[in-house]
Amino acid sequence: MGTRPYRGRLAPTPTGFLHVGHARTFALAARRAHGAGGSLLLRMEDLDTARCRPGFASAALEDLRWLGLDWSEGPDKGGPFAPYAQSARTPWFREVWRQLRATGLIYPCDKSRADVERALSAPHAEEDAEPIFPPELRPAPGAGADAVEPGPSNWRFRVPDGEAVAFTDALQGPRRLVAGEDFGDFLVWRRDGLPSYELAVVADDRAMGVTEVVRGADLLVSTARQLLLYRALGWEPPAWAHAPLVTGPDGRRLAKRAGGFSIRELRRKGRTPEEVLSAPIGTLG
Repeated sequence: MGTRPYRGRLAPTPTGFLHVGHARTFALAARRAHGAGGSLLLRMEDLDTARCRPGFASAALEDLRWLGLDWSEGPDKGGPFAPYAQSARTPWFREVWRQLRATGLIYPCDKSRADVERALSAPHAEEDAEPIFPPELRPAPGAGADAVEPGPSNWRFRVPDGEAVAFTDALQGPRRLVAGEDFGDFLVWRRDGLPSYELAVVADDRAMGVTEVVRGADLLVSTARQLLLYRALGWEPPAWAHAPLVTGPDGRRLAKRAGGFSIRELRRKGRTPEEVLSAPIGTLG
């Protein structure tokens, strides 16, 4: 991060009610920002048009305030980097797509997930993970070089097969993921006209001056992908802090469909913010 003032962020996705796992990760982000004497912004990552709902966005703001969290910039407060909802930032994402296209590292891709899964050489990094894109399905070098807009196509980033992407995480320690083995060519633009998570997060963290990204450990592979995007764009990456995942009594990672552990439901049951943020999970349901 060099000598840049600390800037952290909260980045809820309004596809459902936030749960206790989100609460603890966002509270950690707030503590790290406060401990560094820095600032904290809130950005609504609402690009999933099929599932994001305004009601979930307003509920997220209300629940986070109930937890005692505060931020100096956001969709409810404004700030120097508005708008703070990704659904309103498409022109910026298109500009970043054009910068990536100029590097020659992205290409249009007409292969579906089903096509990838049918390729016999497409291993899975882990159960239920996105299948690793097989190199033989890549188009010839130079594909899409004359494109001025992404158009109605998926675009993928061509990873440097065999290269180790290494970084040191503030919470997880040294990490090393190998391109082509732990992850493959990944989406940067979707055929529905929107950026992928990887491109949007990198673009907005850069634009908003974020110096440390605090999020769940399920996104460690995304960090390796995003570091390749930072390098391709010639941008300095932030620092990283991936929080351990919060699991339910059954040992499985909490999901938004786990309604009994949503902040909203725990509030209804009379739980306090302190309990939501620190009580054993088994005592909350």
